[in-house]
Amino acid sequence: MEEMEKTLYITDLDGTLLNRRDRINPESIRIINSLVGQGMMFTYATARSLVSASVVTEGLTADIPVIVYNGAFIIKPRTGEILSSLSFSKEEGMFARETLAAHGINPLVYAYVDGIERVSWDTTRENDGIKHYLSRRTVDPRLRPLDSGRGLYDGDAFYYTCIGEKEEMVPVYKIFSADKRFRCTLQQELYRTEYWCEIMPVKATKAEAIRTLKKRLGCGRIVSFGDAVNDIPMFEISDECYAVENAVPELKRIATGVIADNEHDGVARWLFEHVRFKR
Repeated sequence: MEEMEKTLYITDLDGTLLNRRDRINPESIRIINSLVGQGMMFTYATARSLVSASVVTEGLTADIPVIVYNGAFIIKPRTGEILSSLSFSKEEGMFARETLAAHGINPLVYAYVDGIERVSWDTTRENDGIKHYLSRRTVDPRLRPLDSGRGLYDGDAFYYTCIGEKEEMVPVYKIFSADKRFRCTLQQELYRTEYWCEIMPVKATKAEAIRTLKKRLGCGRIVSFGDAVNDIPMFEISDECYAVENAVPELKRIATGVIADNEHDGVARWLFEHVRFKR
């Protein structure tokens, strides 16, 4: 069977396809894998790394490239081959380092150090948000703890994550979001009180990565699913876009429609009801 029109269906993970236990409901896996087996072009775009995303999407068929780190990378999930990547220039990295230091921020620095993907941080300055993040990734091979902060900015950095109280994050967000060299998002962590300020190269967006993937796969349309503010660029370039019921109001306002929440198989149920094939 062949889909009536070649469409790329792309979903966010956390808060959208994943439930509160950071897993995909079995029924969603069954529905999506069945449709993929019939020819549906389906993938995900997430702020997570491939390592982290692979754990929470266990059991899901992923035959086409995925978008990770909010669009900084497009990767083949089965082989880890990087098809597209973005990183900070030397000047951008120095500016970020000086700005974060001036505001007393201890970031998680995502970089390729000696050709290996690493997440570095200063262990002497961990706050509750960072501790929570690390507690869920104890076996993550990327982790590179530093007991003095020395070497924190080693390597080819492509992503900074700052976790803390809202009043700490807002000044940093204002600086980076006003600088045309960067893309910066600020949002509250799902199911917790702290805020995440994430800093990326300016072209690192889900939208840009989706455009690249759409062209690579020869798809004519994009249908997307999301829940948070970092999904807005993705929605803006989609032919159809659907916010889950638990999504933020800003996303619901620009969505084609609102579907069932992430606990009740919203994405999978919509796909089951709307994806049609011709023989």
